[in-house]
Amino acid sequence: MKRLYVALFAIGLTFLSALTTPLARADASHARIVRLSLVQGDVRFTREFHKNSLEDPKAVWENAPLNLPIREGFALATDANSRAEVEFENGAMAFLSANTVVEFYDLSSYEGAHITRLILRQGSSIFYVHPADGDYFSVTGGDFSVEANGRTRFRMDNYDDGSAVNVEQGQINVLRKNDSKPLEKGQSYSININDGSAPAVGRMSEYDDFDKWVSGRIDAVATATAYSSQYVSSPDYTSGFADLYNYGSFYNVPGYGYGWQPYGVGPGWDPFAFGSWYSDPYLGWNFIGSAPWGWLPYHYGSWVFGPMGWMWMPLGFGFGGIGPMGGFYPYGFRYPLYRSVTGVWVHNGSSIGLVPANPGDKPGKTPLNLAHGIYTIQDNTLVASQASVAGENWAVTKNPPRTALVGTTLATATQPTRVSRTILSGNAGSRPVTISRDSSIVYDPGQHRFVNNNNPPKTSAEETKVAATTGAGNNPAIPDGSLHSVNPPGTAHGATPARPHISPPTPHISEPSYSAGGSNRGAGSGATASAGSSHGTSASGGHSSGGAVGGGHH
Repeated sequence: MKRLYVALFAIGLTFLSALTTPLARADASHARIVRLSLVQGDVRFTREFHKNSLEDPKAVWENAPLNLPIREGFALATDANSRAEVEFENGAMAFLSANTVVEFYDLSSYEGAHITRLILRQGSSIFYVHPADGDYFSVTGGDFSVEANGRTRFRMDNYDDGSAVNVEQGQINVLRKNDSKPLEKGQSYSININDGSAPAVGRMSEYDDFDKWVSGRIDAVATATAYSSQYVSSPDYTSGFADLYNYGSFYNVPGYGYGWQPYGVGPGWDPFAFGSWYSDPYLGWNFIGSAPWGWLPYHYGSWVFGPMGWMWMPLGFGFGGIGPMGGFYPYGFRYPLYRSVTGVWVHNGSSIGLVPANPGDKPGKTPLNLAHGIYTIQDNTLVASQASVAGENWAVTKNPPRTALVGTTLATATQPTRVSRTILSGNAGSRPVTISRDSSIVYDPGQHRFVNNNNPPKTSAEETKVAATTGAGNNPAIPDGSLHSVNPPGTAHGATPARPHISPPTPHISEPSYSAGGSNRGAGSGATASAGSSHGTSASGGHSSGGAVGGGHH
């Protein structure tokens, strides 16, 4: 009898493994999508490029709208008077200062862990990292890479003659060649190629206007997210929570729990009236909400029609409606999958329409909200909701044809300008300085360094002494707000000193352990898996990824 029990138990384990293993491995190729959550001024993006987005003449740049879905292979850029914010699924955030270019080299998943590898091609960015167990986050600048494995906030600057990182919260590891240097709050790490590329560790620079703006943004989002989370029974963070608090209210919907509706709308409002369609060659048709809150309700959750009109529900739809916040959770995957639109496409002969998704919708079955209205496509445009006609035979279709809609044509933009800046180092830390048109500091291509054209070039020690005396953290000699691009002699885009080629580091991730439910991850087992992505030397659209880690969606 004992042997029988053992045999039955072994058969059960084999059967369970056969069911769960394919689902777990399937998660490795999940296409992660992150959100452009704030746009100030002129922000642009390119969907694909070869090696370096700043130097690829064939890269097509477009104006970036608020709530743009960003995938692996994109590059995002700001101009001289703009800033941008990117929000990730697990609460991480990236902030771009003026004249900054960030490339999204790797946005992939492995066994439920999120792998994020970014390249700061130019400029200044602050990264707030809030990883869940097993997540990996790194940023590569011009001379080194930074890994953040815990909750931290750091600023990275990458300019013509060097790179610097300042730790504003938590701890990081700086990777350069074969060395790893741990840094903690209040420390800085900088490299100036004019000083022999020797790394310098010192204290962090004083906060400037960009640092203070980012700090305020993080506090505001954290407060609003905490408020909205009390209405959503999900332990996992999803970008866009803060907007629900700022732009609407939660109401108790009998039979469903709490639902959300934006301020200032009545019972007759159409949920898909605030936005437009955007076509991506890899993602298909995506709905971009034009309202500040237009991310979460259009990519996660579902809709219920009641006495107050349409209410957005933080409940999943499709695949049996498993889990809150947007639908199907693969085994071991904590965050709900991104959806191009929280609706169900239907067709009636040659007519195509969209029905707001209901929490109880089943795959392939008639959507439950069909009786409350349907958005039909007329003349290649999605028109306002209308009541469905009794007796019409609307059947579910997976996706509309690419020619069924006319999406918003994003305006083309010029290629970002390379901006010449220098790193001044001193006792007050390292801070980049813009070389303005009226500055006496110029780039000398013969010496491959920045010099004062009114005086003989100073030695590295003399420059450091001057910077320390004047207070490099405050940049009194060259105002940080003077954001003029300069083309030093040599090339049209400006000559730059020779820089080492730095590739993003290979992530090492702990194998997460799963609970019986499969949706929550416990402590890692300590095993590691390295990236198998077949990236080139830099991010490029359309590249392929394989192996244990890497987005197989390209």
